[in-house]
Amino acid sequence: MNTTLNTLSAQTVEDIKKAGLFKSQRVISTKQGSVILADGKELLNFCANNYLGLSGKEDLIDAAKKSLDEYGYGLSSVRFICGTQTIHTALEKQVAAFFHKEDAILFTSCWDANEGVFASLLTDQDAVISDALNHASLIDGIRLCKAERHVFKHMDMEDLEEQLKQTQEKHMRCIVTDGVFSMDGDIAPLKEICDLADKYDAFVVVDDAHASGFLGDTGRGAAEAAGVLDRVDVITTTFGKALGGATGGAVVASKEVVALLHQRARTTLFTNALPPVICGVTSYVLDYVDQHPELRETLWDNTRYFREKMASAGFTLPKSVHPIVPVIIGDAEPAMHMAEDMLAEGIYVIAFSYPVVPMGTARIRVQISASHTKEQIDQLVVAFEKLGKKYNIL
Repeated sequence: MNTTLNTLSAQTVEDIKKAGLFKSQRVISTKQGSVILADGKELLNFCANNYLGLSGKEDLIDAAKKSLDEYGYGLSSVRFICGTQTIHTALEKQVAAFFHKEDAILFTSCWDANEGVFASLLTDQDAVISDALNHASLIDGIRLCKAERHVFKHMDMEDLEEQLKQTQEKHMRCIVTDGVFSMDGDIAPLKEICDLADKYDAFVVVDDAHASGFLGDTGRGAAEAAGVLDRVDVITTTFGKALGGATGGAVVASKEVVALLHQRARTTLFTNALPPVICGVTSYVLDYVDQHPELRETLWDNTRYFREKMASAGFTLPKSVHPIVPVIIGDAEPAMHMAEDMLAEGIYVIAFSYPVVPMGTARIRVQISASHTKEQIDQLVVAFEKLGKKYNIL
């Protein structure tokens, strides 16, 4: 065993701890939900991306059992060899129809979808223009392609237009953005982005992981909410948040783009097919979301309720309507201590500070779910008020 590797790894971990960036893991011994048992303590869970409250739901477990019985556990192969089943192709048609696109291709995660898209569609004759706060998976995916890379200031349309002007000699330009940004819950101005794409003959890629299933009138995501579902060229998304909460993802686009991804996307060509159990549950969830609009209504009602309560209490929240609700504390140390003290109040939340977020904007990120009750949200607000006074935030 290489002692140098072990020594350097241990030192790097110590450096991470000293920088206040160490990420500890609380071990949950129950199903995911609004109430969990973590490290032996019952806690209200305000950390999960469980927007519609479907994770751990018995209906989904029953759908999983049915898929396991019919299609087995896994394929032991990549899709183009012997890893595609009827359940895969049926789900692709369903996902495409859900997002009002011609076709879709499945991936084992949205991360893999984002890593597969750009190298498949772009060459060294092209340019990709990315929002400065895009998710790490988009950044890594862009790094894997040979296109010239540009970054525009976060949701700054003037800067985006300037980048488009500077790249007009390129064969193709690709504008890339999150639909919803996970640190602040801010929603990309997709109409303005699509307008600029039309003006400068670019195409648009949106990672809609934090919007699919609940944002927009029918839950089709940020593009639907902005009225541009038919104008966004490529949508990548996950089944691991609102749409069930396990894993899996997809790219939805034109039939031509999807056909090319089947031939070129290395993150599907060289890895095992999505487990059929995920396909079966996701299919069930897509139907369930359409049949139960009250889940979206409850989610938005809960989100408004929490935001109004926190604003009335005097806390600073970024301007947004999203169920991701960052409570701005400012300094990193009180934010960290407040999150730790929340455990004693029976609440699980996470603090974020620099360099994950800009200096002076340390926050406790709260994530609201349709499964939360008003009483649980009230308990959270009371805890925030108590600790806000303790740490001189209020």
